[in-house]
Amino acid sequence: MTQASPAFPLAFNARLTIGTRGSPLALWQAHAVRDALAQTLGRTPESIVVEVIRTSGDRIQDRALAEAGGKGLFTKEIEEALTDGRIDLAVHSAKDVATFLPEGLHLAGYLPRADVRDALIQREGAGLADLPQGARIGTASLRREAQLRRLRPDLDVALLRGNVQTRLAKVRGGEFHGTLLALAGLDRLGIANEASAVLDTANFLPAVGQGAVAIETRIADEATNAAIVAIACRATGIALAAERAFLAALDGSCRTPIAGLATVESGEVRLKGLVLSPDGRDAAEADVRAPVADAARLGAACGTELRQSAPARALGL
Repeated sequence: MTQASPAFPLAFNARLTIGTRGSPLALWQAHAVRDALAQTLGRTPESIVVEVIRTSGDRIQDRALAEAGGKGLFTKEIEEALTDGRIDLAVHSAKDVATFLPEGLHLAGYLPRADVRDALIQREGAGLADLPQGARIGTASLRREAQLRRLRPDLDVALLRGNVQTRLAKVRGGEFHGTLLALAGLDRLGIANEASAVLDTANFLPAVGQGAVAIETRIADEATNAAIVAIACRATGIALAAERAFLAALDGSCRTPIAGLATVESGEVRLKGLVLSPDGRDAAEADVRAPVADAARLGAACGTELRQSAPARALGL
């Protein structure tokens, strides 16, 4: 084994353990973080352990997450292992991370963000306009459902849970005319060619955090935090600071259709936010900018503005 880089504490000569879900996409993300850390620390990838932890979200497949307790179900058991010291860091899809984290934990950084857009997978045709009247579309996302209904009120949107392969199989098998998945996930699994169409963010905004890989650590673990800072993407961190503050101001969860996308360019962060009623008929949206240093403040202000202006039905009131 190569020696740890002198830029990092000797604690990294000890075993380092990453916690993750066990789906193919989750494992791709964990291995990407492992490889980046190994290079930074001067270690072999094999010297960093990837531990699979089954979450409540993985076990519950027969109902929407909103009915079962929210998207934190995909991180709960992993965060418990992190708090207890059984793992040193957790790797998540950023869009699955709850708005508020357990005490003592934080998001230490993100890998460079991939394509944020949603992909439509359908049995026939190449876009929403090609779906037949009343086509059955499967999704577990209230955000996707609301935006689909906003664009195509005639569609029959039904619950479809499971990993990427499960959802694709149910479309191929004829249970659904189509489904929506994150293009980033398809890309990372090497199956982007499954996409029939890629939906433009101009009229179909992604989930907060979509396309980003989040790394969660204990706040007090200085050695691990230092290593994460060394591999983290600054622009992604700025964008997610705005998006997550936006979500927090709305008290966002899986129970409200919320979409948001922040981009960083020329020293500015631009945030587009959207809140919808479940049927997509009512909506409030914003498009705001600020210097990158004010990313979190921008997100919080945008979320507060939409919370005050959104129709009551859009906030589930």
